[in-house]
Amino acid sequence: MTTLDIAAASAPKNAAMHPDERQARVQLAACYRIFDMLGWTEMIYNHITLRVPDSVSGGERQFLINPFGLHYSEVTASNLVKIDAQGRVLDGSQYPVNPAGFVVHAAIHQGVPGAHCVMHTHTTAGVAVACLE
Repeated sequence: MTTLDIAAASAPKNAAMHPDERQARVQLAACYRIFDMLGWTEMIYNHITLRVPDSVSGGERQFLINPFGLHYSEVTASNLVKIDAQGRVLDGSQYPVNPAGFVVHAAIHQGVPGAHCVMHTHTTAGVAVACLE
């Protein structure tokens, strides 16, 4: 079974969900799993956000993000949280979102209109380089 198959199996079964949102959730969940497989994680303090397609949001800035407190290996299509540009939960998710984590993403998504996906990691190598003078 591939990473995409695993992500697709966890896709929400909500019939009212727009197919484009379902597909975006599957792709983002697969991205989280790939990052995990590559070791690009650091506990629960990394984020990957994906802009919800305009066909779903009607042009409003909406995003999918990992639930705060879950490791990348635990992120699924169905537990991703849909938020607005201020980080407010839009889908009634039971999971919290790390507001500090989304602040960086919101600035990039707002400042770069074509930004579709923003990835932020704290890999061991990246932290080591950042600590250099």
